Amino acid sequence: MSALKITQVRSGIGQSDRHLGTLRALGLGKIGRSAEHADSPQLQGMLRQVRHLVIVAPLRPQRSIEERSA
Repeated sequence: MSALKITQVRSGIGQSDRHLGTLRALGLGKIGRSAEHADSPQLQGMLRQVRHLVIVAPLRPQRSIEERSA
């Protein structure tokens, strides 16, 4: 599965309790905070709910030490 980096870019003030709870479940809560999660259908549903508050970017896969030295 691919990994996603989720960054909060707008405030949760004035949002519904469900949106605030979703931000908390994603590991966010303050503007500028980022969290990394594996992509899944559940995550996509959460992101759809708060898409106006966050930016989502794919994470590049980490190369192992053996791959870097080759």
